[in-house]
Amino acid sequence: MRRVRGRGAERPGGAARWALAGAAAGLVAGLVAFAPAAWLAAAAAAATNQHLLLADARGSVWSGSAVAVLSGGEGSHDARALPGRLHWTLGLDGTALALNARQDCCITGTLRLRVQPGLGRLTIALPASTHALVRWPADWLAGLGTPFNTLQLGGWLALSSGGLQAASSTGRWQLQGSAMLALDDLSSRLSPLPVLGSYRVALAGGTPPRVTLSTVAGPLLLSGSGQWTPTGLRFRGDASAAAGFEAALNNLLNILGRRQGTQAVLSIG
Repeated sequence: MRRVRGRGAERPGGAARWALAGAAAGLVAGLVAFAPAAWLAAAAAAATNQHLLLADARGSVWSGSAVAVLSGGEGSHDARALPGRLHWTLGLDGTALALNARQDCCITGTLRLRVQPGLGRLTIALPASTHALVRWPADWLAGLGTPFNTLQLGGWLALSSGGLQAASSTGRWQLQGSAMLALDDLSSRLSPLPVLGSYRVALAGGTPPRVTLSTVAGPLLLSGSGQWTPTGLRFRGDASAAAGFEAALNNLLNILGRRQGTQAVLSIG
């Protein structure tokens, strides 16, 4: 006698498959919902070649906090942390992610970033502003190592944006829009002067993005320009002392770059 299978006999197998699929989907959803903050810290370190570290990360990817640390990179012994903790929340903004960051020492109100992930690509958009979005103590730069650990800068760095977009693809960054970094009331342990001056670093997106350094005021005169290439920043400029300050700035100028008479040649890349 031939055995006949009815529809009812197939149901247990189908139900089991659906149960397994549901369990897998639930597991994935759980992993996403409760993804630890350490995952975001690892992503930040990888994207910045270990220069920006989110130490002691707590909470989740979606709502957490950490200590913001600048480092000289993998294998470096230089590191400098900002005071207090950086707090963030991460949510959806259409197909992108909305990152809101707060830090009492350094962020004016809440810093809002739009992050658009893609296949092998990441785009970060900084909103346009009429005021400084972030303000850091200049001594934080010492964490990056040479030459900042030697200069031991004082003063403040303030970042404003003209609507900057940074896109990373295959490990290279492309920039659109503009941003301005103000360096105010800078000082250095290599000079007896209480203040060296105030300066502006302008970043303009394009192919390639361009960087311009200018002096607002102060006895140390800085100027230069450069561009971001696929291999990194290429910058050329010069530093000199205003009349009457040559002796006080001589040692610092020797550290800043190769001397050509009264000037020091600034060169990166």
